[in-house]
Amino acid sequence: MDFSDTKPLILICGPTGVGKSSLSVKLAKRIGGEIISADSVQVYKGLNIGSAKITKEEMAGVPHYLIDVLEPDESFGVDIFQKMAKEAISEIYKNNHIPIVCGGTAFYIQALLYDIDFTEEEALDHTYRDSLLEMGETLEGSKELWERLNSIDPEYAGITHFNNVKRVARALEYHYNTGRLFSQYNREQANRKSSYNHTYFAITDNREALYERINMRVDKMAEEGLVEEVRELLNQGYSSNLNSLSSIGYKEICSYLSGECSYEEALENIKKNSRHYAKRQLTWLRRERDVIFVNREKFESEEAILDYMEGNIRKG
Repeated sequence: MDFSDTKPLILICGPTGVGKSSLSVKLAKRIGGEIISADSVQVYKGLNIGSAKITKEEMAGVPHYLIDVLEPDESFGVDIFQKMAKEAISEIYKNNHIPIVCGGTAFYIQALLYDIDFTEEEALDHTYRDSLLEMGETLEGSKELWERLNSIDPEYAGITHFNNVKRVARALEYHYNTGRLFSQYNREQANRKSSYNHTYFAITDNREALYERINMRVDKMAEEGLVEEVRELLNQGYSSNLNSLSSIGYKEICSYLSGECSYEEALENIKKNSRHYAKRQLTWLRRERDVIFVNREKFESEEAILDYMEGNIRKG
C-alpha cells in the first residue's frame, strides 16, 4: 500500500510518566509503524537519564526519529520540530509503514497535525524577544516574565511554566508586535483542517497512580546517575542557561551542583515540577479536538489498551 496517498498518522500524547513510549512500541509492532518522538528534550544527545529517553532495548527494533539528533547547545523549537517531523513522515511512508508520533509536548503535535503556519511569527522583529530572553536568564526574571504574561494572557500562561522562558518570551513578543493574544493565535491555527487521516490518543491515569509513577521515575533517575550526567554536560562546557539544560530534571540538578539547594531538595523539586507539568499537559489535551482519551485505570492490562487503540485505528 502507498501510505503517501492515504496519509495515515497515529498520535499518542499524554502527561509525563504515563507510559506512552512502551505503548507506542507495542502498537508499532502490531500495525507496522515507525515512531517519531514529540519530545523537546530527547532530541538532544547526552540528555538521557533526565529525559527518560527510550533505550535501544526498549525500542525493540522499531525505528525511532528525532531522538539523539542535536547537540545540547543547538536550537530546537516547534517550528524546527514541525519541519523535521514532516521529513520523517515522508521517510516512513516510503518504507510503507505508518508514522506514530509519540510524546508529551502537545503543542508540537498540534503544530504538525494542523500544519500551523509560523511565517507570521518569523516576520516579527525579534529584538524585543532577545531582551526578554536575557531577562529570563535568572530565576527572578523568568518568574517576572511569566507574571507579565499572566496579566496579559492568563489562558496561555496557564499552560506554560515560568521556566519555559522561550515560550513565555514568544507569547509576550507576539502581543508586543501585534497587540493580539498568543492564545487567540493558537486557537486560530488549531482550527485549521488536518491533511492527515489521523487517530489521536491521549493516555491518562488517575492522579494518584500518575503522581506515584512520576515520583518512582525520579528516584530511578537518581539511582541511574542523573547527577553524574548533568555534571558531565557542564564539564563539557555546556551552560546551565541553555534551553536543553533548563528543562525539568536538569535545571534542578544544575541548581544543586551550583550550591543553590541540597540534593534532597533538588529531587523533590523535580518531582513537584514534573507533577505540575503533567497537570498542564492534561489541561492542554482537554482543549484539543478529536482526541480519544485512554484512561489506564479502566483497562485490565496493557494488551487490552492496545486492543482498544488498534480497534479505533481500524475504524478510522
